[in-house]
Amino acid sequence: MGDENQTAEIQFHFYPFSPILEVQIFIFVIFLLLYIGSLVGNATIFLTVWAEHSLHTPMYFFLANLAFLEIFYSSTVAPLALVNLLTMGRIPISFTGCGTQMFFFIFLGSADCILLGIMAYDRFVAIRDPLRYTLIMRWQLCAQLSVGALVLGFILALLLTVLIFNLPFCGHNVITHFYCDVLPVLRLACGDTRTPEAMIFIVSVIILTIPFSLISVSYIFIVAAILKIRSAEGRHKAFSTCSSHVTVVLLQYGCCSLIYLRPSSSYNPEMGRVVSVVYTFVTPFLNPLIYSMRNKELKDALNKVVKRHLLY
Repeated sequence: MGDENQTAEIQFHFYPFSPILEVQIFIFVIFLLLYIGSLVGNATIFLTVWAEHSLHTPMYFFLANLAFLEIFYSSTVAPLALVNLLTMGRIPISFTGCGTQMFFFIFLGSADCILLGIMAYDRFVAIRDPLRYTLIMRWQLCAQLSVGALVLGFILALLLTVLIFNLPFCGHNVITHFYCDVLPVLRLACGDTRTPEAMIFIVSVIILTIPFSLISVSYIFIVAAILKIRSAEGRHKAFSTCSSHVTVVLLQYGCCSLIYLRPSSSYNPEMGRVVSVVYTFVTPFLNPLIYSMRNKELKDALNKVVKRHLLY
């Protein structure tokens, strides 16, 4: 009973990046610019796809879903991280608040990774069998795949969060991170953590290894199909369509794998914080830039939407 009360009353504090206020303010400005850029960029992609009828295809449907997820995913972490940067980590988060943040981080991050795998399958079908593409990638299937990504992410996030926050927490309450990530929080638990650690590995395999393996296999077939295209222009267009997706995949899966696909005993808090910055701030900022710069159709559609609204 005493342990339960102690756990319920815990407030977690985040460890600052630097003890020097000026350094914290500099990091705050960088993070704020990245966060604002990610919100503006992803909202622009989502609204452009929604407003431009020519982009109402499965490829852009999934891209709009990805942009929508990225907005909420980065918003799960960024606001509290920014506040704590300015206050040198003096603003605590409650036990319930920490669990809520972790749940949404895992939920949206998992759905994000699964959606990238779905997008690889979509590109595979488009290039491998273009004549039957619209028959295979029906709107009903696209909707089912998107909902499936959310449902699977929700289930995995709920299981993992419940497992971790059912552990007793006592003693230290300073998280060596800038948000409630699974491994830094798990290190503060004073109970047996073997079951949550096993669950973290299982979730990581489901969310990272399996989709990445499917993406890799898809791209083997995609490259083989592209090389069969006779015209140089057609090959260039096909490679250009896929290159942006490959860039995002390597950033997202590469950084996440460095943290979660390794024994929790070898977790390095300092490296964990630095690498986490990439997939919580940098990748959501780069995604819209990568897709817009590498995608002529999206840039043309954005110009049309802007001109259309300027005329009114």
